[in-house]
Amino acid sequence: MKKIFIDGSAGTTGLRIKERLLLRKDIELIILPEEKRKDEASRRDALNSADIAVLCLPDDAAREAAAFAENPDTVIIDTSTAHRTDENFIYGFPEIADNRQRIAAAKRIANPGCHASGFISLIAPLTENKIIAPDTPLSCFSLTGYSGGGKKMIAEYQADGRDPLLNAPRMYGLTQSHKHLPEMKKVCGLKTAPIFCPIVAPYYSGMEVTVSLFGDCVHGGSAAIKEVYRDYYKKGLVHFEDNSESFLSAAELSGFDDMQITVCGNEERILLVSRFDNLGKGASGSAVQNINIALGTEETHGLNLKYK
Repeated sequence: MKKIFIDGSAGTTGLRIKERLLLRKDIELIILPEEKRKDEASRRDALNSADIAVLCLPDDAAREAAAFAENPDTVIIDTSTAHRTDENFIYGFPEIADNRQRIAAAKRIANPGCHASGFISLIAPLTENKIIAPDTPLSCFSLTGYSGGGKKMIAEYQADGRDPLLNAPRMYGLTQSHKHLPEMKKVCGLKTAPIFCPIVAPYYSGMEVTVSLFGDCVHGGSAAIKEVYRDYYKKGLVHFEDNSESFLSAAELSGFDDMQITVCGNEERILLVSRFDNLGKGASGSAVQNINIALGTEETHGLNLKYK
């Protein structure tokens, strides 16, 4: 039986991963007692005793924990931003390029960011297949439920007598220096990062990432984009749908671990839309998928899927 240690299991992502893995019979979780949870020696020992160690920590703490790994057989999966552009880590989005095979062989895996997952699902296949050029100027806006902000933000939104300003969507990342931008640029092979506008809204979970394109920037138009998506996403948790809905809810895949992408608009102005759960394919669901691939088991094991 494989042993897994979650370093930082008290946070939102860590708790969700722990809840999922506790239901499984093929995994033994290494769980430290509360008084040892922040003890460096105990964490170091647990990490090196595990087949897989999942880091659910702030960036600096994740870098420190990764340095604890002395056992060459321990696989590290980092859910923080710390290693997503690190050449020593494989980017943990199995559906793009040859990442599934690389993840299966890797000892260091960087779990993707939530907003970044939506953007990359839409743009990486297009740059890879030369449907858009790497220097195409891109803009992206992304709606997310408040659970993406962690325990503190969840408490703020769920508090009695909360600030009335929380009743409306709120833009953030206004300085254009959001922490997901480096991975969005690198993984998609872009020359410049997109203009990015993330928005947190007063609902618990669900994410809707939209990238807009002018038709004259697209080789082959929307038909070429759809053809690439259909061919590209034949395996995994990303599913293309030729959607004809008049309204697209950001909560459509709340509670699920897969992702839906679609193409809207017309030949002059094209909208690419990715919908998923910020706590699912955007966080803990993605981590469990990567755990499964690293273990060599079915990658959907323990996941809640809308598209089966």
